Amino acid sequence: MAQVFEFKLPDLGEGLTEAEIVRWLVQVGDVVAVDQPVVEVETAKAMVEVPCPYGGVVTARYGDEGTELPVGSPLLTVAVGAAASGTPGLGAADLGAPGGDAAGFDASVSGPRGAGGGDESSGNVLVGYGTQAPPARRRRVRPPAPGAARGHRAPGSPSGADRPGVSAPAASPTHSLGAGAGSDGGPRGDGPVAVISPLVRRLARENGVDLRELAGSGPEGLITRADVEHAVRAGASAPAVARPQQSPAAPASTPATTAAPARASGTAAALKGTRIPLKGIRGAVADKLSRSRREIPDATCWVDADATELTHARTAMNEAGGPKISLIALLARICTAALARFPELNSTVDMDAREVVRLDEVHLGFAAQTERGLVVPVVKGAHTRDAESLSAEFARLTEAARTGTLTPADLTGGTFTLNNYGVFGVDGSTPIINHPEAAMLGVGRIVPKPWVHEGELAVRKVVQLSLTFDHRVCDGGTAGGFLRYVADCVEQPAVLLRTL
Repeated sequence: MAQVFEFKLPDLGEGLTEAEIVRWLVQVGDVVAVDQPVVEVETAKAMVEVPCPYGGVVTARYGDEGTELPVGSPLLTVAVGAAASGTPGLGAADLGAPGGDAAGFDASVSGPRGAGGGDESSGNVLVGYGTQAPPARRRRVRPPAPGAARGHRAPGSPSGADRPGVSAPAASPTHSLGAGAGSDGGPRGDGPVAVISPLVRRLARENGVDLRELAGSGPEGLITRADVEHAVRAGASAPAVARPQQSPAAPASTPATTAAPARASGTAAALKGTRIPLKGIRGAVADKLSRSRREIPDATCWVDADATELTHARTAMNEAGGPKISLIALLARICTAALARFPELNSTVDMDAREVVRLDEVHLGFAAQTERGLVVPVVKGAHTRDAESLSAEFARLTEAARTGTLTPADLTGGTFTLNNYGVFGVDGSTPIINHPEAAMLGVGRIVPKPWVHEGELAVRKVVQLSLTFDHRVCDGGTAGGFLRYVADCVEQPAVLLRTL
């Protein structure tokens, strides 16, 4: 007899509470090994392949690609034991596969184990599951009630049949829709709405679909995600989602679900357009930038600098042989030297304790625009690296950002950010500080411009540098001193020799 385990979305660390399914790596019926990646998810920080701690046969998946799931939600179920080890006698009912009969099914639930159910267990530990087996417990699924249709669920029984994208056993336990759920599957005016999935309710709410006016295609008129999606595609003219016209005398307490813009307020409620959910990286950026604007009293100062000598120095370094040195690595080296002189800007503010915390190490973040949105990889221990080491680390993190393989560790822990917005072809900017840091150095494009050099007008390579800083950690004198030192190093790289 196989044992069926439910694998839930684990805590991926760094306080992340949800993830979006990007790509399933297994299908229902596939045999998986312990610690085999089964799904690729996108969190607010990175793309992550999630390994399964069980070895066996996949019997169900929960969630379509593009579905956002909270931590702790079921990802898939795995039948562990006979099927994975090749032992004969395992039928459809044992696996929970379509066509099996759940009546009398008995599964002894234990901790993560290998395909044979022995001592082999998961060694790939994420927060929320691991190699320790919990005390065994037994669960018996009640047989279907007499006359109940197969695929129904008894009240209170777990089921994933209406979860988006679930590939669930056909012989799942029974359920009852309760009063007001018409057996003819037609729209129902009063009583409970035939929906048992919170995801389906949320989808309807976000798209302004009145569930009471929707005909369910599931058993006993159950409304599924497919029904809601069909109603959204059909639009307001579709019979299944026809909304009653409100007369002038209608009460103002009409349910908010009767109109799509009802959940908006003010001018936004009257506007029509495409609504794009703020989730994943886009949502994380929105949250962080909003918090920065709310909490940090920032100020910006800027200066133009002649970068001709810096570009000459880089050319000379690369012509001397060895690994190539990138321009951003030289700017990073200048930043770490400037922070050593002005440590106030490598700090954070603890408002609960009303303290400014000056940080001992410089973990340098740099803004990188990718197809998935803005990310800020972090070069750890930047103050201990030379230009060659910085170049290599920038190259590694940039490639990982491009391919979407940055880990949460690559994206956290920054203490100061370098923002090269010159790659967009612009000269200046007033960036928003990357909370909870205290400052950000912005670098514009380096372009030939008229410049007074050694008392004469000449064409030089000029760059605009800007510093946005938290006015709680320092005043303008400190910020100006930092920026002036950076500009001096850009104009005369030999100034750096004093701090090397």
